[in-house]
Amino acid sequence: MTPVPLPDSQKLIDWSGALTGAGLRAAIAIGVALAIHFILFRVAQRLARRSDTESDDILADRLANPARWLLMAVALGIAQEGSPVLAPLWTQGARFAVPLLMGWVAFSLVDAFATILDLRAERYDDEIAARSRRTRVAILSRSARFVIMVLTIALVLSNIPGVRNIGVTLMASAGFAGLVLGVAAQPALKSLFAGIQIALTEPIRLGDYVVIDGESGRVEDIRLSFVIVRTADERRLIVPTSKFLDASFQNWTRMGGGLIGSVLLPVRPGHPIQPIRTAYATLLAAQADWDGKTSALQVADARVGSVDLKLVMSASGPSELARLRNAMREAMLEWLREEMPEALCPDPA
Repeated sequence: MTPVPLPDSQKLIDWSGALTGAGLRAAIAIGVALAIHFILFRVAQRLARRSDTESDDILADRLANPARWLLMAVALGIAQEGSPVLAPLWTQGARFAVPLLMGWVAFSLVDAFATILDLRAERYDDEIAARSRRTRVAILSRSARFVIMVLTIALVLSNIPGVRNIGVTLMASAGFAGLVLGVAAQPALKSLFAGIQIALTEPIRLGDYVVIDGESGRVEDIRLSFVIVRTADERRLIVPTSKFLDASFQNWTRMGGGLIGSVLLPVRPGHPIQPIRTAYATLLAAQADWDGKTSALQVADARVGSVDLKLVMSASGPSELARLRNAMREAMLEWLREEMPEALCPDPA
């Protein structure tokens, strides 16, 4: 057996020096990057504290981690110039690190702007405008995050020679494969476009009270592929997003934030209506479930022997409205019993 020759000592010294130099280059580059990051974000945080808005704080907080790693990658890219050891390592690592870091930065920016816009929407005086803004922000930001993730994964996979060659081969030789992929991706694409269409046309918004397939509840969350509806008994209905575009449903709060209900109060004809209307307004104002928006007493019907008074009221939600109707029915009957008892007595006929 031929003995394996030992490496020349000079080569070992050269390689050791090269590795040491590469390590020092990398360490210095990372140290400089961390120092720059520390200084930049310390200044940014101080400036954000002096600002009256929370936007600067949110943006600095979301970008702190991805910016740190991105600066380290840039520093290593500069340090590998002229280094026979770092250059090949950086060339291989940058093919995966750069797309991932850029995707992380883009994802963090979308997340920061979505949070900022959501906070601004909460300060709106108009409830409908606020819910409309929050709905658009939620759907469009999730769509942007989804696109960023897909593009980032595609860029990473395109840098893997085996995967890239397989993809090129399939695309070049198999039109049928493209058809199959298109059919398979149709539900996902349909849900994606349905979510974007809901954000633009706004058939529903976050917080809307809807009735669909006999079930009613508040829209709690809108995702790309489904909508979460919270019922009065705290159940969660998972409804496909496309169903709100393909099928009819009821939206009770499309033009307003609250719900309107009524109570019929039959009284004998011949009694003055105005004292009853005044008492109704006073008793309704004392109810905690009344949202203060809608209040009316109307003569709904007049028949021989009775007059139907319609007590119209509003509340912020279905459970509040149910409690309010029961409370006002009892309160008005009690008031009539004490102040106008003859109005409760029907004619013998």
